[in-house]
Amino acid sequence: MPIGLYILASVIKSAIVLLVLLTAVAYTVWLERKVVGHMQNRWGPTRVGPFGLLQPAADGLKFLFKEDLTPPHVYKPLFLAAPLIAVVFALTSIAVIPFGNDIEIGGYTIPLQITTDVNTGVLLILGVTSIGVYGVALAGWSSNNKYSLLGGLRASAQMVSYEISLGLSLVGVLIMAGSFSLRDIVHAQQGHFWGFIPNWNIFHGQIIGFFCYLMAAYAETNRIPFDLPEAETELVAGYHTEYSAMKFAMFFMAEYANMITVGCLATLMFLGGWNGPLFGPPVLQAILPVFWFVAKVFCFLFLYIWVRGTLPRFRYDQLMAFGWKFLLPVALANLIATAIGVAW
Repeated sequence: MPIGLYILASVIKSAIVLLVLLTAVAYTVWLERKVVGHMQNRWGPTRVGPFGLLQPAADGLKFLFKEDLTPPHVYKPLFLAAPLIAVVFALTSIAVIPFGNDIEIGGYTIPLQITTDVNTGVLLILGVTSIGVYGVALAGWSSNNKYSLLGGLRASAQMVSYEISLGLSLVGVLIMAGSFSLRDIVHAQQGHFWGFIPNWNIFHGQIIGFFCYLMAAYAETNRIPFDLPEAETELVAGYHTEYSAMKFAMFFMAEYANMITVGCLATLMFLGGWNGPLFGPPVLQAILPVFWFVAKVFCFLFLYIWVRGTLPRFRYDQLMAFGWKFLLPVALANLIATAIGVAW
C-alpha cells in the first residue's frame, strides 16, 4: 500500500475508533444508570430524550459550562496534568486492539485496527494502562487534601498489587497460543471441539484464568467491590475530591474507557475475539465479525454493571488480602497447570 494511502487509512480509522469509543464511554454511563436502576426497582434516567437517551449529552454540556474551580492550596502543574494523564493513556491503549478480520477495499487490505498487527500487543496494552495509575496517584498528592491523598495511596497500592495477578492470568493464554500477537491469539480460538463447543479459551482450559482476570480487572478499574480509592463513605470522593467541571469528567472518562479496554482484551484473550457464526451474503459475512466482537464486549460490560448492583464494597484489608493471599496463588497455579498441560 502506498505510504500516503496508508496514512489516510490510519487517520480515518483513528477518527472512527475515537468517535465510537467516546460515544461508547458516554452511553456506558447511561447503560449503568439504567441497568442498576432496574435492578434496584427504579427507572434511572428518563427525562432527557426517549428512555433518557440524551442524558449523556446533557451531562457533557453541564460539565463543559460548569464553573471550573481550582483550590488555592493545590500544586497546580500536577493538579492540572493528572486528569490529562489518566484520560490520554486510557484512550491510547485502544490503538492496538483488533476488532475484526482484514477487509479488502479497492484491491488493498485494510486491517480493522488503528495500528498494524503488533507482535507485543498484550504487553503494550498492559504497559500503557499501568501508566494510568500515575494520574490517580498524582491527583491525590497534588490536591494537598488528606482524603485525596488517602485515595491516591489506596489506588497506587491496589493497582500495583492486582497488576501482578492480571498479568499472570493472561500468561496461560499466551502459552496456549504461542504468540503475543492479539490476532494470532484470536485465530488460535477458531473452530469447535467435541463438535459443538466453541474453541474459546474460557471453555478450553482457561476458566480459572478468566476468573483471575475478571477479579483483577475489577480492582484495576476501581470498580465495586474494589472501589476503595473513591469510597464516598470514608474519603468524600477520594482522589478526585478537589476536582470539578471537565477535569472531574476526565477521570470518569478514563474509568469507563478503561472498562471498555478491559472488555476488549477479555474478548480477545478468552472469548474468541470476533469468531462467531457467519451466514448470509458476503457483505453480511464481512460485518458479522465486528458485530460478534461488539456483542461480547457489551456482555462483559453488563457483567461489570451487574456486579456493581449486587455486591457491597470490601474493606481495604480484605482487598489486599484477597489480592495477595488468594488471587495471586490461584493465578500462579493456573499458569503452572497450563504450562504442564501444553508440555504434556
